[in-house]
Amino acid sequence: MNKIWLIIKREYLTRVRKKTFLLLTILVPLIIIGFYAAIIAIAIKGASEKESIAVIDNAALFDKSATSVGGMDFTFIDNETEESYKNKYQEKGFNLFLFVPEMDIDHPVQPRLYYSKSLGPATSGRIEGIVNGAIEQKRLIAANIDLQKLNSSKSNISLETLKGKGEKDETLAKVNSGVGFTGGFLVYLMLFIYGTMVMRGVMEEKTNRVAEVIVSSVKPFQLMLGKIIGIGAVGITQFAIWIFLVMGLQFLIPYIFPEFGAQLAAASAGGPQGGGGMLAVLGSLKSLPLGTILFTFLFYFLGGYLLYAALFAAVGSMVNEDPQEAQQMVFPITMPIILSFVIMTQAINQPDSSLAVFGSLFPLTSPIVMMGRIAYGVPIMQMLLSMLFLILAFLGTTWFAAKVYRTGILMYGKKATWKEMIRWAFRKS
Repeated sequence: MNKIWLIIKREYLTRVRKKTFLLLTILVPLIIIGFYAAIIAIAIKGASEKESIAVIDNAALFDKSATSVGGMDFTFIDNETEESYKNKYQEKGFNLFLFVPEMDIDHPVQPRLYYSKSLGPATSGRIEGIVNGAIEQKRLIAANIDLQKLNSSKSNISLETLKGKGEKDETLAKVNSGVGFTGGFLVYLMLFIYGTMVMRGVMEEKTNRVAEVIVSSVKPFQLMLGKIIGIGAVGITQFAIWIFLVMGLQFLIPYIFPEFGAQLAAASAGGPQGGGGMLAVLGSLKSLPLGTILFTFLFYFLGGYLLYAALFAAVGSMVNEDPQEAQQMVFPITMPIILSFVIMTQAINQPDSSLAVFGSLFPLTSPIVMMGRIAYGVPIMQMLLSMLFLILAFLGTTWFAAKVYRTGILMYGKKATWKEMIRWAFRKS
């Protein structure tokens, strides 16, 4: 046990002390918050900027006393024709000029939009929507339909969800799906990142012949287990720092962008009826079993990592110096991880379907699929069976990987196959 601890300590400290680890650990949260801040800044700037459009409305579609139509600044031009004004709208300071010819609203003709610089599809589509909306209003008025009554007749209610025979459900479906997808995606990402890290670490030691020196004093199984646990500890450390920094930096966003803070407060005051306000989302998050979600996340991350890391280590012990060979050998291991992600996306929409239940019980897919279901509430028996199967699968893959590792780590100059790996696993010592 002391030898395994020394290997764990070596693997952990060697990677944590690297400059690349420090840079990635600090830069990744900064990059995430930077992108987040950039998106907010672009959204605020886009919301504050309005296109000013010159309009000649010969069809009388719009109210000429209005200065803003559909969120765009309209300047109505009188005593001008299309031919006369299309040559001067740029001199008047307009980039866009909309000409609406006389028309029968039952058989409308195409308006013409002139632009001086560039015209994006979003802008042209927005103006088309404004013109079509104005024509629809004219048609409703012509049909003697009261617009106020029509608008007041529209409904925007939200469903009150009750579980079982009437137990109030305080969570929102979107919050459940968001939490499930985020947890599953993080496990999916970390299995790939740290599993590949284990494989590369084994390949480097084998290529540099360091493994030959190490196995002279420790057993191959001790070396493999120490490497897996050590790199896993690096992953947990890095992930914990990321969470701490991202949460800390996120509190600075309202101070950097005061406009965003005002919009956030307004959205929060709106409640669910105001478009699913922030207070409803925060209240739903508080009503979730966050302790259970955090525990299951840690359990399934560790269980999934230990299961797949053992297989990645076995592949790393078989590969020599050819990266293409490593990609071919690791493909059967990555396929269940990708399949897990696909099943998780279905499980989020139908958490109690037979596919979701199977995916959360099958140990090769359960670390990711179970995270997609956990926010909705999983029956305790399914949870216990899933955990039991994952532990048994981890023990089985560790046994298999250890048998392969002890042979592959000292094998050079020969390209191994999965058939040979299976033969090594069941060969008597």
